[in-house]
This record gives sequence, structure tokens and C-alpha cells, in this order.
Amino acid sequence: MSVYTTVGRDELAVWLQPLGLGELIDHAGIAAGMQNSNYFVTTAAGRFVLTLFEGLDTSALDFYLALQDSLAHSGIPCPRPLAAGDGRQWRWLAGKPAALLTCLPGAALELPRATHCKAVGDLLARLHRAALRLPNPLPNPCGEAWRQATGESLLPMLAPEERALLADELAFQSAQDYSALPRGIIHADLFRDNVLWDCDDRLSGILDFYFAGEDVLLFDLAVVANDWCADEMALDALIAGYQGQRPLSEAERVAWPAMRRAAALRFWLLRLEVRHRPRRGEVVTIKNPTHFQHMLARFRLAPEALPR
Repeated sequence: MSVYTTVGRDELAVWLQPLGLGELIDHAGIAAGMQNSNYFVTTAAGRFVLTLFEGLDTSALDFYLALQDSLAHSGIPCPRPLAAGDGRQWRWLAGKPAALLTCLPGAALELPRATHCKAVGDLLARLHRAALRLPNPLPNPCGEAWRQATGESLLPMLAPEERALLADELAFQSAQDYSALPRGIIHADLFRDNVLWDCDDRLSGILDFYFAGEDVLLFDLAVVANDWCADEMALDALIAGYQGQRPLSEAERVAWPAMRRAAALRFWLLRLEVRHRPRRGEVVTIKNPTHFQHMLARFRLAPEALPR
């Protein structure tokens, strides 16, 4: 949630008027994440999150906002977009499509325990089930085709060791057949900083749905495992929580080692792209791609089976 687009107080106050939230008290940029511009906005009606979408097609934005609205009404604790009197959930602000969403309570965890991993697994499976109700989903914007195309375009920019690893992994992933695995709408970015917990250690919210789309459900679980599970106990808890809502098939178990590699590859590529093709902004978060490079190398050398 970097800040690429600056929003002035006066133009924001005018933009907020159709939402009927009273006087604008304050707004401040959020220096986290990587893709969009985000602000905390405080009005007489409370605190909200303003997102300006950088380079996002507006038809895709309609899907992302409808998804969050649908999930929120299904009991999934996610931000709910606010609509103006005419029903519109986004409008132009500072030359970008923008939406105001509810601000959820809680804070992210840096070092989750097994109990947290189990709760995240449970919620992820419930999200997968709830999202099945949404018609006409968009494809995962960073799915197999994106990974192949982005990886190939980055190869000339990399050092020899990185280039060799990436070229070999692209070849491996292009040979995989995931077509028989269960599919649906996935979050695709459920990292620790996108999950909130209240003071009683209860999961209070999940954030940042702007990589969501239709894809293999197991890929979503692998993304979570790669970020949340530092040891076998945490992974066991995550899988137990998930399977309590949606049991995994034998085909998914077979595909698990390759899918963890695909998930590590996806975030290595994303961070390499930001490093080699940076965007200008007022506050920009650039994350080190080396973490996922090393993770991918580890999964290639020592594949890990899915816990039962």
C-alpha cells in the first residue's frame, strides 16, 4: 500500500461529499504494500481506508469491489466498499479510480503461532467456499501465463546465477498440468501483513484483494504456507484448519511440492519486477526479492509433502 498519487485535502473533501460521512478531519498516506496508493481517512463518521488504483482496468476494479462486498455480506471479515447515493462504489480522484472502504480493527502479527495458522487456514477455506457464489470472476492476474511472460522478460536483466535458476524453474512449471485441480476465486496475497488480529488474539480482518482472481485453490494455500509457516507445527496447523472446511484431494496432495514452488516463483517475480522496473511515487515500498529466491531454491532441493 504505497503512495504513488498525492491527494490534496480540498479535493478529497469534495470527493467524499456524496458518501455522506460528514466533515473530513484528516488523511494520511499508508507506507506499506506495493501496488496502489492508500490513505487512512478520518471523517466525522469514523475512520476509513481510501485506495487509488494505479494502472488498474476499471472493469477489474468492479470485480474486486463486488468480491469484497459479497464476502463481507457472507461473514468473511474483509473491507466493505462504501457506495454513493447512485450506487457507485468507485469514482475518479486525482486522475485515478478510487474507492473508500471500511477500516477493520486489529493489527498484523510478525511472528504467528500455530493457533494463528490454524485460524488462517480455516478462514481461507471459508473464503474459497463463499467466493464460489460470485459470478463471472476474472482470472488470477498473476497466474501461470503472467509468471511465464514476466519471467521470460526479466531473464536478460538478471545476474547469471539468478538467470539460470529462473530459466530452469520456468521450464519446470510450464511442464506441470494443474488443470484437474479444484478451482475458484483465490485471494492470492494472504500474507501476514494482510491479516488483522484483535487484542484477544482473534482474527478480525483480511485485507488487499487486488490480486484476487479465479485459479487453482491449492495455489492460494501454498502462498499462505510460504509466508506463515516457519516450521512443521505451523504447517500442520494451517492444513488442519483448512481441511476442517474443505478437505484436500489426493491430486492436490501430489501437486503440493510443485505448487509451493509456483507460489515462491510468483512472489520472487513480483519483487524482481519492482526492483528492475520501479515506479515513481511519494512513498514506495520495495521488498527484497532474495527471500523468495532462496525459498524457491530450498523447495527445489528438498520438496516437502503435504501434512495429513
